[in-house]
Amino acid sequence: MLQTVLPALILAGGPSEVLLEGGTHNPAAPPFDFLADAFLPLLNRMGPHVSAVLERPGFYPAGGGRIRVRVTPKERLAPLRLLERGAVVSRRARATVARLPLSIAEREIAVVREKLAWAEGSLEVREAADSSGPGNVLVLTVESEQIAEVFTGFGERGVSAETVAGRAVKEAREYLASEVPVGRHLADQLLLPLALAGGGAFRTLSPTLHTTTNLEVLRLFLDVAVKVERQDTQGWLISINSEDSPLRGSAR
Repeated sequence: MLQTVLPALILAGGPSEVLLEGGTHNPAAPPFDFLADAFLPLLNRMGPHVSAVLERPGFYPAGGGRIRVRVTPKERLAPLRLLERGAVVSRRARATVARLPLSIAEREIAVVREKLAWAEGSLEVREAADSSGPGNVLVLTVESEQIAEVFTGFGERGVSAETVAGRAVKEAREYLASEVPVGRHLADQLLLPLALAGGGAFRTLSPTLHTTTNLEVLRLFLDVAVKVERQDTQGWLISINSEDSPLRGSAR
């Protein structure tokens, strides 16, 4: 829901505040951590200022979470270019459980410790006491000089903690090995803001079906030219430009 109204709010005639209630952490949508740490910082580089506060987590299927979002709009978005991520400056892993045994989170962190060998001080186990229902999420954050990326795994009934962690670890390892700045999930989230700005470009991993579908929709509704180019075995370049809104510099 936030992503539905956000494009209008960041270009609106005045500031706004939105209070959203429901599932803040579920496998069918970007979780709060991804929005707050990966997506919104990039959107803010384009001109508007969007802040999001998690007031209460909500796990699927109980929901009951609450996010407060404040938006200061910008009349025109600045193009964004993300071609290099720079050096990695921090790596963090946080496993959270709500109304479930803490040992689930501890087992997930053990997988991160074994497979990624991240510093012990960057590994956190946490219990969410204010959740309306049970849930579990593992969040891996890779912060680089130019961008932060977030990878998540969600606990599921009948799926071991080791499997949940292994999936998130696999995504993080592939991203780190590729040296591209933008991960697969962030790629499809950036397309509409770049199109509204009239231009931009980023390097990413092989496009997902979400990404290619979003690109086709943009072509149908907006006067933009889209290029998707494979650069090497792992890196792809996606660029967007509009004749009536030419790319004029970049936001960094």
